[in-house]
Amino acid sequence: MRRKRIPLLAASVLAVAALVASGSPALADPGRGGGHGHGRGCEAEAPGALGGDLGAHDPGLYASCEEGGPWYVFATGWGPLGQGNITIRTSLDDGATWSYTDTVWDVKPAWLTEAVPGVDNLWAPEIVEDDGDFYLYYSASTFGRQRSVIGLATNTTLDPADPDYEWVDRGQVWESNPGDPYNAIDPAVLEAGGKRYMAYGSWWSGIYMLELSWPSGKVKRGAAPVFVAGRGGAGIEAPSLVKHGRYYYLFTSWDGCCAGADSTYSIRVGRSTSPTGPFTDRDGVELTEGGGTLVLGAHGDYVATGGQSIHNGLMAYHSYHEDGHFDLGIEAIEWRRGWPVLDGA
Repeated sequence: MRRKRIPLLAASVLAVAALVASGSPALADPGRGGGHGHGRGCEAEAPGALGGDLGAHDPGLYASCEEGGPWYVFATGWGPLGQGNITIRTSLDDGATWSYTDTVWDVKPAWLTEAVPGVDNLWAPEIVEDDGDFYLYYSASTFGRQRSVIGLATNTTLDPADPDYEWVDRGQVWESNPGDPYNAIDPAVLEAGGKRYMAYGSWWSGIYMLELSWPSGKVKRGAAPVFVAGRGGAGIEAPSLVKHGRYYYLFTSWDGCCAGADSTYSIRVGRSTSPTGPFTDRDGVELTEGGGTLVLGAHGDYVATGGQSIHNGLMAYHSYHEDGHFDLGIEAIEWRRGWPVLDGA
């Protein structure tokens, strides 16, 4: 079984180093823009062509609907920056131009290195806003191994210039061990009917979902994992969730992620009238039986796309270029006859 170890080009490393040396910009408070994947909030406008530092892998998007309001992308960490902690990028022009800002912590919480020996970079963050509080879910694992944990940090602002800005470690949310039918990585959160659910997982038997207790953000006492998508051991990971109309949509990333120009990632989807499924694809095949309608894979000069997140009507993802590097992409989800459409632009 494989899992993400991020290759970065030398140019990307130099660009990040220059941005780190220049310091973090002061940012305006983002306000209350609606929860990531919660199916509420506003409809932000897609930024079109992107520029700046686009080296965000597994991007977790927070898109403000206020003109000129800051946008944020949280992404999988990389070793030299804050010991591999989750990276933060910001945009002050409605998502068009991105700058590296910081990592969530300078040093990993001690419990992470004890819980997952050898952990390097933290993976696949999910940013959730609820009434002015921010919940950051992330995963800690090592490449190809099933001992993994999902952790949680909270903040009252995303503005690093705010005196109240501080990421508070809330500890472990969920875990996996060898022999479990899932890997506890790639968390995604959905609000539905006054409840919160967390989807997670990759490879092994597939994607699972748990009900959360709120406002703690932890797993509800007595909650049992529900199997919602799988491919019989083939590559499936990186769930994301959103409600549109009367349906709940579960997006996943299929196949191989992190092999440069040899990557084969693609974004797939199914839908259900229940937040916990069963989800079926456009052909009526259940996602637990290997179903999944293609949303976006190879496009233009890019050979693979995945690691997606959703906020305020937009989807963020990373795509691997045919020369081997990866780039952030953000576009509005179009809906045609009840199904999502992306064009890679």
